[in-house]
Parts: sequence; structure tokens; C-alpha cells
Amino acid sequence: MANTARQASILDFFLESLLLIVAAGILAFACLMGTKIVPYFSFHPLQDFLGTKTDAVLAKPFFQVSFYVHIASSWVVMTTGALQIIPALYRRWPGVHRWVGRIYVLTILVLACPSGLGLAIYANGGLAARVGFSLQCVVWWFLTFQAWYYARQQHWEKHANAMLRSLAVTTAAMSLRTESYFMYYYLGTKPIETYLTVTWLSWVGNLFVAEILIFFGWGSYLIKRMFVTKALYH
Repeated sequence: MANTARQASILDFFLESLLLIVAAGILAFACLMGTKIVPYFSFHPLQDFLGTKTDAVLAKPFFQVSFYVHIASSWVVMTTGALQIIPALYRRWPGVHRWVGRIYVLTILVLACPSGLGLAIYANGGLAARVGFSLQCVVWWFLTFQAWYYARQQHWEKHANAMLRSLAVTTAAMSLRTESYFMYYYLGTKPIETYLTVTWLSWVGNLFVAEILIFFGWGSYLIKRMFVTKALYH
């Protein structure tokens, strides 16, 4: 009996450490992303990504607003999303978990997804890319709303599963860059082939991984770690 308890304790420590490493990785990417975002607020029309757009697109106020709202809100979402998967954080400071979660949900529903759809209309790569990015935003919005709804209904396991799916789409930006690098430099794919592939793979692939984690009970595990203290539900 003692050995079983000790083994369970070791497993919990390992899994929580793994979650902490994943969260740290997302936060590290968010920091890197922050260094890429700041120069855009010089509002130079040809800054990095903006240099791939035509003058006609750059002149559209709708595109401009969508772009700047999206890059700023995506950084907030990436950061707050990472904090949501650290069990020790919501055990020790449940109020922080709730407020960070509200910021995460509100930012996605009101800012990141609508602005992402605005950018998807002008995506490079033709119809396939525009549909891919648009569908990503729609799925992202729905999954995040679902996570909020289940939290309001106190269906905690469903909430955790929906949050895992939402975070999977949130981290598509990480996957897109990683997969692009790997495909271009190691598989030798052409730029347009790489771009169109990762447009879909970055978020669909992440959702596939999320479904595997949910199948093996990661949502249930997160809730079990929450119940180490009941403070979150008071």
C-alpha cells in the first residue's frame, strides 16, 4: 500500500513537472514573440511580415486594425494560456487562476479571433490558406467559448478538456514556425508547399495531439490536481 502511494506521488511529481516544462516552453516562445512584435509598433509599412503584402492591402484600415490587434492580443493569449496549465498555480492562488482564465477567454473571443478572421481574408497563398486560417479562428473561438461555458456550469472535466483543445489552437503559432523550419530545411519543400501545409497542420495537428492527451485522461488529471484544495470552487 505504501509503495503504491509512493509510486502515485512520484507519478504526480513527474506529470506536474512535465506541465511546468510545457508552460515554460510556451512562455519562452511568448517572450521571443514579444521581441518580434515590438518593432511592428514603429508602424513602418514594410516591417517584416508587412513587406509581403501589396500596397493596396496595406492601405486598408480594416487590415491595419486587424493586424495590430491580432499581434498584441495573441501575445496576451499565449502568456495567459501557459499559466492556466500549471497545477501549483491554481492550487496556491485559485483567484489568480480564475482571473487569468477570464483574460484568456475574453481576449480570444473579443480580440484575437475576430482580428484573426480579418487577417485571414488577406492571407497569402490563395483560397486554401484563407480557408485554413479562417476555420482555425472559428474553431478557436468555439472551443474557448465552450471552455468558458463549462466552467460557468461547473462541469470541470469538460472545462479542462475544452481548455486543452483551446490551448492547442492557441499554440498553433509555435507549431507553424517549428514545422515551417523543419519542412523547409530538412525536407526541402518549396516555400509555397511549406506555407500551405503548415497553415493547416499547425492547428489540426495540435488538436490531434490534444485529443490523444484527453483520451489518456489529461483533463481528468488536471481536475484531480485542482481538487487537492477546494479553494478554487469556493
